[in-house]
Amino acid sequence: MAVPAGDPEADAVTVAVSRTHERTPGARELAAAAEVFALLSDPTRLHLLWLLTHGEADVSALTEACGAARPAVSQHLAKLRLGGLVQSRKDGRRVVYAMPDGHLKRLVVEAISRADHVVSGEPWHD
Repeated sequence: MAVPAGDPEADAVTVAVSRTHERTPGARELAAAAEVFALLSDPTRLHLLWLLTHGEADVSALTEACGAARPAVSQHLAKLRLGGLVQSRKDGRRVVYAMPDGHLKRLVVEAISRADHVVSGEPWHD
């Protein structure tokens, strides 16, 4: 990663990136990451994922919490499940969804936190 010498913000990003991954991501990693962002690009799916950062929930609870129609919620959850972002399990007659991936939970929370700064005008921070 080429960064301007002496740029403290760029240097901090470089240090954070180098601690996380020692090598530049390849085409497969970048494509997989782009697929995640594509699934996150829908506001309803992002809302469902944000709800699941708080714990597992069934379709009825997710429908009520996000305010979308039940068929739409079911379709979004199916896309998220097929994309590997959520898991489902049967509990009697209910289908319960969960998001066990800590990386994805942090990504969703950070995206919503960033959006809050954009909407509220709060200053940026680390």
